Amino acid sequence: MIKTVVYGFIAISILFSCAQKESPVPETEAAWISLFNGENLDGWFIRGDARWEVRDSVLTGIDGMGHIYAEPQLADLEVKGLFRVSDKGNSGLYFRCQPPEDDPNGFPRGYEAQIDNHSDAFTGWLWKPGTPTAKANALITQDDEWFALRVRAVGDFIQIWVNDSLMTEHHDAEYQRGHFAIQGHNEGMMIEARELYYRDLSQPSSAE
Repeated sequence: MIKTVVYGFIAISILFSCAQKESPVPETEAAWISLFNGENLDGWFIRGDARWEVRDSVLTGIDGMGHIYAEPQLADLEVKGLFRVSDKGNSGLYFRCQPPEDDPNGFPRGYEAQIDNHSDAFTGWLWKPGTPTAKANALITQDDEWFALRVRAVGDFIQIWVNDSLMTEHHDAEYQRGHFAIQGHNEGMMIEARELYYRDLSQPSSAE
C-alpha cells in the first residue's frame, strides 16, 4: 500500500513537472512610461505661436496655432492620456510625427487622433496632415469635460479609443516613426492634458 502511494506521488510529480516545462511563456508588453512630469515642460519642445505652460499639474496650450512635441521617437507604440478642450476648441494628439521644416505653425508630418467636438471629422477620427483619414464610430465627448484618449499603432495598423470605447481602426503605412505632439489650433481656445503615458511596442517580447 505504501509503495503504491509513493509511486503514485512520483508519477504525479513527473507529470506536473512536464506540464510546467511545456506551458508557453506568456508574452509581455513594455511598461508604461510617463510622458509628462506634471511640474514643467522638461522633455518637450515647442513649435509655432501657441503658448504652452503647466497649470496645476496640467499641460495647457492656449491662444494660437502651434504644437508641443515630446522628445521620444517611436515606431510601434501606445500612448494614452486625459484631455479637455474648451468651447469650440480644436486640437489633436499626434504620433509618429515630425515638425514641418517650412512652417513652424504648420501641421506635423504624421498621424493625428482628432480632438474636436464640432467638426464633421470629430474626436476620435484619424487624420493625416490637414486631411480626415479614418472615421470614428461616434462623437461621445463634450467641450470642457475631461475624457480619455488612447492610441495604439503597430506596423500599419492604427487603433484609437475614446473613454475606453474603440472608435477607429485603420491600416496606413505612410508614417513609420516619430514624436508625439499636442496641437494648439486657434486664438481663444485652450487644450489641457494630464496623466500622459506611452510605451514602446517595438521592444521584443519575452516569448521565445
